[in-house]
Amino acid sequence: MKRLLMTLYAILCATSLGAAEIGDDGLHKAPWMRDTFKDLSEDLAEATEEGKRLMVLVEQRGCIYCKKMHEEVFVVPEIAQYIEDNFFVVQINMFGDVEVTDFDGTTLPEKDMVKRWGALFTPSIYFFPEEVDGEKTATQAAVANMPGAFGRWTTLNMLSWVVEKGYEGDEPFQKYHARKFEEQKG
Repeated sequence: MKRLLMTLYAILCATSLGAAEIGDDGLHKAPWMRDTFKDLSEDLAEATEEGKRLMVLVEQRGCIYCKKMHEEVFVVPEIAQYIEDNFFVVQINMFGDVEVTDFDGTTLPEKDMVKRWGALFTPSIYFFPEEVDGEKTATQAAVANMPGAFGRWTTLNMLSWVVEKGYEGDEPFQKYHARKFEEQKG
């Protein structure tokens, strides 16, 4: 009996560690996500004021790749802390109806804004500079876009590449990632 209880306890612990909270909208929720009015110019100003970078995370209900990111990647303590320390994260529901105001002032429901941006995959993560010209759309202003689910090291390296403003230098992300990955393996 004791062995059975220990086995059940181990299974319960293992399954609850990777479980991500799901909101009423069916999307995964993380403690570092911000609940905003989804006005990107306002969100960018607030992020910059906090010394953080704006990150927009497009997801959808039932997305197996979003689940992978939330249960296997975003929960890695180093990644969760890096996001918390460096990013102001706004979540967009690919099929949602909440209004989003783009940098150029256009206001549309989430599902129409995502269509306007041409986002085809979830998760899709957009990263922005500290300042954006008010005539640009989010996709025009983004300094990087991560379409789809990636593993721990690719995600961590993309986050750090954005924070370090690697997009302004001569080393493209792929080379940066290869160099950092070699360092991380050692």
